[in-house]
Amino acid sequence: MRPVVDHEECIGCGQCEQICPEVFELREDGFAYVIKAPGEEFRAQVDEAIEECPTGAITWEE
Repeated sequence: MRPVVDHEECIGCGQCEQICPEVFELREDGFAYVIKAPGEEFRAQVDEAIEECPTGAITWEE
């Protein structure tokens, strides 16, 4: 599974990048991007980023 950011929902708040900068990056276009497929060592942080995203823009995808 990998995290996915829905850019129609993302408001570019940067919360995900603050929680897990190893996986998420906020770019100049104002959207968050997944920059690295997370291994198990980052799963808890990605789960936290999903929970803390104010618009629910981040999900796990198979």
